[in-house]
Amino acid sequence: MEVNNRTKKVTRCGMLIGIAIILQYIEISIPIMPSFIKLDFSDLPELIGALAYGPLTGVLIALIKNIIHMAVSQSGFVGELSNFLLGATFAAVAGYVFQKNPTKSGVFKASALGALAMALISWPINYWIIYPLYYSVLGFPEVAILEMYQLLMPSIKSIGQALLVFNVPFTLIKGIINGVIMVLIYNRIQFIFHEK
Repeated sequence: MEVNNRTKKVTRCGMLIGIAIILQYIEISIPIMPSFIKLDFSDLPELIGALAYGPLTGVLIALIKNIIHMAVSQSGFVGELSNFLLGATFAAVAGYVFQKNPTKSGVFKASALGALAMALISWPINYWIIYPLYYSVLGFPEVAILEMYQLLMPSIKSIGQALLVFNVPFTLIKGIINGVIMVLIYNRIQFIFHEK
């Protein structure tokens, strides 16, 4: 019985990774964001994995998804690193919170706290890790990226301010959308959350 459950878990995690990879290719441009920032729903399978099998599973789904995506990406690993760090935060926090209250209301609370954690960590991750990599690895001048934000809001004076005004709210909304979808589909997939 234990081997059968382990096989089910591995199979389902493989399916979640596959779905996450597909969803990562379905990107939506947001008119109020610079063109290099896009919305995708590839964090949803990570969230499902984290809630069903624990925080580490969600993090592993995020890692494998981004390693595979890196092979065909044009972002020189920078976009994938960002996606992994933020998605792993979302999945880890949500998975941990859900373990304390594995109910439908727990899904809502876990998703909300995961989204909040992802949004809060997005500023330091972007400011100190991701954007410096855009400058050094991809050769995007800081001033050029700043100008992309200034086209949307001329009063923006620095990358730090741009991240606070644009990226942090965007990341929060992205997490909330994934959480709302999770709550909406919970009844259809709740059997995987309660299998022993």
